[in-house]
Amino acid sequence: MAPTAAQAEPTEAWQAPTLSITRYDEDWSDLADTEKRAHHWTGQFKYIPISDDVWLSTGIELRVRNENLENNLWGGAEAPNDSYVWFRALPYADLHVGKLRAFVQPIASTSASVAPSPGPVDGTGVDLLQGFVEADLGAITLRAGRQMLSLGTERLIGTRYGPNVPLAFDGLRTNVTLGAATVSLLAVKPVQARKGDFNDRTSPDKSLWGAYATLPTLDLYYLGYRNDAAHWGTRTGTETRHSLGARWHGKQDDWHWNVEGVYQFGRFADGPISAWTLGTELGRAFPDAPLTPDLTLRVNVVSGDRNRSDNRLGTFNALFPKGKYFGELSPVGPYNIVNVYSSLGMQLAPDVSASFAAMAYWRYSREDGIYDIPGNLIRDAGNSRAKFVGKEVEATLAWQATAELELSASLSAFAPGRFIRETGSAKTIRMLGLESNFRF
Repeated sequence: MAPTAAQAEPTEAWQAPTLSITRYDEDWSDLADTEKRAHHWTGQFKYIPISDDVWLSTGIELRVRNENLENNLWGGAEAPNDSYVWFRALPYADLHVGKLRAFVQPIASTSASVAPSPGPVDGTGVDLLQGFVEADLGAITLRAGRQMLSLGTERLIGTRYGPNVPLAFDGLRTNVTLGAATVSLLAVKPVQARKGDFNDRTSPDKSLWGAYATLPTLDLYYLGYRNDAAHWGTRTGTETRHSLGARWHGKQDDWHWNVEGVYQFGRFADGPISAWTLGTELGRAFPDAPLTPDLTLRVNVVSGDRNRSDNRLGTFNALFPKGKYFGELSPVGPYNIVNVYSSLGMQLAPDVSASFAAMAYWRYSREDGIYDIPGNLIRDAGNSRAKFVGKEVEATLAWQATAELELSASLSAFAPGRFIRETGSAKTIRMLGLESNFRF
């Protein structure tokens, strides 16, 4: 479940910032006021004065997540039935010295009962998740080091927050403020999680660079990507891909919307790349109705390869997307897919929320298979001409027990469609997820 904001009591004059996933974009400087620090027990940790113009902010996330899978990958996984527990601790310290800043966030993560064996994303031991220095030069902010990145709705660049080990990048980021616009300039490499302590390393194969501009209701961006060990279908080689994207989003009255399109070009191995995606979301809230329901409809189209016999690649590359792309149970990733999604969110009580969602999936191209979220091929096209991949339902329940503690549960089922039935094992996937998350 996505984390909710930990806020002060409504009667307090001071309101805490919304807790973020990346943590470094929370601003606790308002707690320089001693009286405001006393309004909540976490105040003494969020602003620790050291000397004039020098202060420290600290916090932690303690998460335990249990996932129970039946017929994973429609019964085709190496361990189709699995029940495991993820444990992670994410403390951080944010030191401010005038216009300079040093942010450090280690990670301690492990797992229990992952079958057939845990991988690096299940547990990386003790390592450095984030660690960077930053200089605030007014309209320009310079940052160098290891950091998590979250751009837009994380269609292309996300934190991989749902799995046990989030994704970080090593490199440089510069934020430039131009009137109402903020432009982020990036030159980074992803960090490869490894099992064992203090051994996560910068990827030797993958690079990411570009510019991401945000305005009040519009995002515009260019992202460049290179992978010297790319693998698509039966072909391997160097992939250099350029993504041009635009996102229009906003709210008006009780309506909310989010529309994003991306076109990709470049070269893979000995041929050109031409791929695209279009995602749409339209929602309507009913704040005066019982349980304040919110209805949302999404349609996502992601291109696939249309001809396996030529050297042109038409499969869209989602680069580094969020970890649970289509929901809590996401066996299918955003590659060669058409997805229709509808959901109903409700506020059962001031601190209890619920949602119900239904989804359906089709292949975009009959010549291409389906992939998981990291981009690994999980079902080859084979000789099947069927497009329908399957349908899914999901229910979630979240209780904000205290300002710092959230308890949540999700129940999902993915019934296979004709394409899955024609290409291998075809059992209904079921998943129960239970999570406890303490954060301040």
